[in-house]
Amino acid sequence: MSDALPPEFSLIAKYFRPLAGPGSLDLRDDAALLTPPPGRDLVLTADAMVAGVHFLADDPPDLIGRKLLRVNLSDLAAKGAEPLGYLMTVSTPRDTPESWFAGFSAGLAQDQVEFGVGLLGGDTTSTPGPISLSLTMIGHVAPGRAVHRFGARDGDGIWVTGTIGDGALGLAVATGRLSDPSGFLVGRYRLPQPRVGLPIGGVASAGMDVSDGLAQDLGHICRASGLAAVIEAALVPLSPQARAAGPEWLETCLTGGDDYELLLSVPPAREGALRAAAAACGVAVTRIGGFHAGAPRVTVVGADGESLALAKGGWSHF
Repeated sequence: MSDALPPEFSLIAKYFRPLAGPGSLDLRDDAALLTPPPGRDLVLTADAMVAGVHFLADDPPDLIGRKLLRVNLSDLAAKGAEPLGYLMTVSTPRDTPESWFAGFSAGLAQDQVEFGVGLLGGDTTSTPGPISLSLTMIGHVAPGRAVHRFGARDGDGIWVTGTIGDGALGLAVATGRLSDPSGFLVGRYRLPQPRVGLPIGGVASAGMDVSDGLAQDLGHICRASGLAAVIEAALVPLSPQARAAGPEWLETCLTGGDDYELLLSVPPAREGALRAAAAACGVAVTRIGGFHAGAPRVTVVGADGESLALAKGGWSHF
């Protein structure tokens, strides 16, 4: 019998074992052993990314790896949690070149350093279809401090971090439907910025990240909290590049998704605390509307106070 490693295990040893973090058993076993920090609650989240659906097939593999990590970190950020490590599955066609795995793992390694996480384990397999990736991020939060979708209150303000719409416009640029010589918008689509470290526990009464579109994700909070919400379109923060796209792209900004900014419900008495926490982290925050009693729904109003009719609510994975 040959002493050579089977192709799958050779791939793991070359590209993924260098990513292994504490508890991974150096990826030499079928499971990881993880001890959470004392007195903390575990937070677990998982997201899948499929070529042609969540990223373009010709996107650089290092940026694909970094985006996969970051969209999951964004879910932790929305809970007010800190990351511990992650599990990952990678399914690729048999003819995927080795250079793709080299770039993909290099991107992961870069962001592992930036965000202080390590690979705990997972699985690799071949597929006849497009590249399919899944990552389960594990984090921790102080007991009772996790932020949920439910919990928004009548009178709370609606707040977002960063700017809205860049990701969706970046996809439009990458697919030839919009021009942006600066490259900023494509960069925002390919490499979102998770707001890990922003201490929203005890400040936000509810929240989530904006992955499927501002209006649609706000609707999730409305339904979970049993409230209505109003967004003032003129208050939604847009980057200079998004404004340059023109008003005809406003609906895309409000519904397109891929922002991975935080969407928060904040009581008026805690707005100062949010601003102070955001300033300490170097993160911009903007109040864009408010929650009020009523049937769960989202209304977007223009500068004239009239409701804007949106052709679609947001991104759908199906």
